Amino acid sequence: MFRKMRRFKQQLPTGDCIKILENAPRGVLAVLGDEGYPYTIPLNFVYHEGKLYFHTAFEGHKIDAIKNYDKASFCVLNEGHQNPGEWWYYFKSVIAFGKIRVMEDRDEINKMLRLLGAKYFPTKEEIDHEMDHNAHRTGMIELTIEHITGKRIEER
Repeated sequence: MFRKMRRFKQQLPTGDCIKILENAPRGVLAVLGDEGYPYTIPLNFVYHEGKLYFHTAFEGHKIDAIKNYDKASFCVLNEGHQNPGEWWYYFKSVIAFGKIRVMEDRDEINKMLRLLGAKYFPTKEEIDHEMDHNAHRTGMIELTIEHITGKRIEER
């Protein structure tokens, strides 16, 4: 169902892809938007047990797209590095493909919001503060990964 990577010698093992998803600060979600145009959104996220989670508003282009079509992809890049004297960077990219849904169960949403908060907030107190003030007006989206691919890239 999914294509094999053309430049297979640069392909990353699945474990390396997961590590990048666990550590990357943000990525770009791609959904099928209005009139069949791709719609991409840069987002914070958290990886947990084969799934990606994103916080969201309750309405908007992204939500409409997900409700209309349940397939999406998500792309991240690691920080990469540049060797002294070279202008180009070496980095790794990961693309995850899967089924996407807007979560509905409030307890499940709050659990994933806390997990997301643990990635971005330095203390439990800050997470608790955000949950107390904003959780009631924040939704969550879940992307269940069906296929993942990663690649080593040299940009020159």
